[in-house]
Amino acid sequence: MTDLTPVQRRALRARAHHLNPVVSVAGNGLSPSVLAEIKLALTAHELIKVRVYGEDRDARQQLMAEICEQTGAANVQHIGNILVLWREAPADEKPAAELKKKPAPRSTTDKPKARTPQGREAATGRAKPAARTGAPRRQSRG
Repeated sequence: MTDLTPVQRRALRARAHHLNPVVSVAGNGLSPSVLAEIKLALTAHELIKVRVYGEDRDARQQLMAEICEQTGAANVQHIGNILVLWREAPADEKPAAELKKKPAPRSTTDKPKARTPQGREAATGRAKPAARTGAPRRQSRG
């Protein structure tokens, strides 16, 4: 199990805030298939949430410790029925989000739109405001 510093734990909690649970542990408990799914999700995402159904607080704490021990993950947070786990992915299996992505190649059919001499009013359908007429503006003294 990996130990985290308070600063690392705070940063990981912030990153996990918007995540949805990817694995659920229900009546059958921590079966080998559920454990395999947790390992797969940790490899793919590094930071995951696990939802636990129908357990009391002490049982969830024990379940968290068992998952961390068997997967090598770090306990980030246990809040309600949600467990937050983190395990750094090996360098050769970094998540796709961390790898630099190349921009998609531009299709040959995607041509830039031609600019019209009318400008914005042709594109938006709005007419230009009328030219100002009348007396010149007063200049302030100062």
